[in-house]
Amino acid sequence: MAASGMLRASAAVTALCVLSACALVPRAPYTETEGTSATLPGLPQVRRWADSPYLAKDAKVLAQKIGRNFNYLALSGGGGDGAYGAGVLNGWTAAGTRPQFDLVSGVSTGALIAPFAFLGPAYDEILRDLYTSGYAESLIESPNIFNVFFSSGLFGNERLLTLVTRYITDDLIAKVAEEHRKGRRLVVVTTNLDAQRPVLWDMGTIASAKAHALFREVMTASASVPGVFQPMLIDVSANGRAFQEMHVDGGLTSNIFTIPQHLLVRDPHLPGQRQRGSIYVLMNGKIEPSFIVVENSTAQIAGRAISTMTQAQSRSTLHATADFAQRNGFRFNITAIDSDMPDGGATGFETQYMRKLYEYGYAKGASQALWSRSVPLAAANTAGE
Repeated sequence: MAASGMLRASAAVTALCVLSACALVPRAPYTETEGTSATLPGLPQVRRWADSPYLAKDAKVLAQKIGRNFNYLALSGGGGDGAYGAGVLNGWTAAGTRPQFDLVSGVSTGALIAPFAFLGPAYDEILRDLYTSGYAESLIESPNIFNVFFSSGLFGNERLLTLVTRYITDDLIAKVAEEHRKGRRLVVVTTNLDAQRPVLWDMGTIASAKAHALFREVMTASASVPGVFQPMLIDVSANGRAFQEMHVDGGLTSNIFTIPQHLLVRDPHLPGQRQRGSIYVLMNGKIEPSFIVVENSTAQIAGRAISTMTQAQSRSTLHATADFAQRNGFRFNITAIDSDMPDGGATGFETQYMRKLYEYGYAKGASQALWSRSVPLAAANTAGE
């Protein structure tokens, strides 16, 4: 959940850990070769490296089956700014123009939104409650500084998983499995911190296997800012040996997942006919740079630096996606928080801020001005530029 406030907290925690050389219970070691071939017990086909060239091959096979009305929704990270995405989806439903999505991808807070967006308007009220009830603010109440030294997350071990379990019910997972059997797809991105690579999880296959605990663990991992929330240690095996991978916020490696990287960069063309449908990118945050005077403190500087890097990475991916869509006949649509919208408070998870952002997103979603067909550019800084 990579909000600017969470990034500042993560930077502060990291600095404290370095100073204290914080040592926790050591993990069982494993080799890079074992990590590359690792599978989940009984679920060998539920994930791939999100930067793998094989994923591009999968996309080409899928493209040959895509029709003109194919709709793809990509949801970005953004922490408490996910309230914007929740508002947009509810407002879009009210406008009567929201399509059913054939493919939904989610990263970080976008991963929390993704199952509800995938299942459609029947889950709008639950999605609204997730971001406006005040429950999300409890995630960051009463931080325990001793967790910096004796745990792996400032805000305890179970808070985020508890939130996910509260809203991702067995019934919801069963519905995801049902839609997966119809050919629709839901994917979520985490970061494998051991390998420093993004992982793309096939949530429909996980749901179909009734692996409810894994479903919730993946969603939790995708939103777990390192140092702030506890990483998820996921049980895997390779060559008959069991060990655990460490998975954290997907936004570390890919704040928005749209098209496999090898297609965006190296092989920008898909086979078959053009006019394959629409790509909708919902950014839970701002795309354009915004100006503030950064406080001269370690946490503020580090947090601003990380958020700047994430924003620049996102813009690069969005421009590449827009170019890809144009070359291959997709209709590209993007929405984001406007640059003049005030930022949240110290954390970005304050309930009043999230409710205000939800209403802002709802108004945009219900309007005719929700989508832009191009990625916004930075504003000129002089009248003559």
